[in-house]
Amino acid sequence: MHFLNLKTDYAFKKVFGSSNSKGILKSFLNSTLELPSPIESLTIEDPYNVPKLKGMKETTVDVKALLADETKVIIEMQILNHDGFESRILYNTAKNYANQLDKGKHYKLLNPVIALTIVNFKMFSFDKYKSIFKLLEKENFTEYKDDIQLQFIELPKFTKSLEECETIEDKWIYFIKNAEELDVAPAFKDPNLKEALDIANRATMTKEELEVQDKREEFISIQKSAIEKAKREGREEGRELEKLESEKKINKEKLEIAKNLKKAGVDDETIATVTGLGRKVIEGA
Repeated sequence: MHFLNLKTDYAFKKVFGSSNSKGILKSFLNSTLELPSPIESLTIEDPYNVPKLKGMKETTVDVKALLADETKVIIEMQILNHDGFESRILYNTAKNYANQLDKGKHYKLLNPVIALTIVNFKMFSFDKYKSIFKLLEKENFTEYKDDIQLQFIELPKFTKSLEECETIEDKWIYFIKNAEELDVAPAFKDPNLKEALDIANRATMTKEELEVQDKREEFISIQKSAIEKAKREGREEGRELEKLESEKKINKEKLEIAKNLKKAGVDDETIATVTGLGRKVIEGA
């Protein structure tokens, strides 16, 4: 039995953003988000469908849900970090908040927006895997207005084994992080987790869906390799520059020694022996 790599955005959307994934997404969000009351119902916007996903450059793969109280939740899976990533999350959240109003509409009609971002890399220096950011007063932490919330789940920081998973949230995060490595389906009792396992089972996917998923994994692998290559070349270039700078510094020091020896009346041949500099360099010192 083989499961999709849910750390890819396309597979994540298939499981959590399909038209029949309402129960799955509701269970996941109820276990993960900190809301005043549990989500009773939601609408999945722009649900997963294969033909749309073929145009990877043009297609967004966020899972977007509209809750019964008109709160919008944007869920994104991100495997690779990049420059400006944190700013992009903030920008997209603010844009979704601002775009609710047509010209001339009253600001009181604005509804909350929550951005839930799941990343396969470490973003923050603290150890906990889940973090929530809101607008707060700096000293007494009074909330300005609870309309924009950024929540992050850093998968590398979640280290529980399946046996250690006690809460529904634990099991959802474990499933997302480890699905592709599972040989057998975990014995989840929760019906939504069971259904998510069925959807993520590669055996239940069409040839077209598998092709889209495999291409997406290949694309991510190429991007990752390109980033690693750039880092490696950057390190090598840095070492070369460091070596050149070191040689310049040493030669400068040798030249100063040569000048001082010449002033002291030492002959050029002796200076060359002491400093290792060429005769022409010493003559010009």
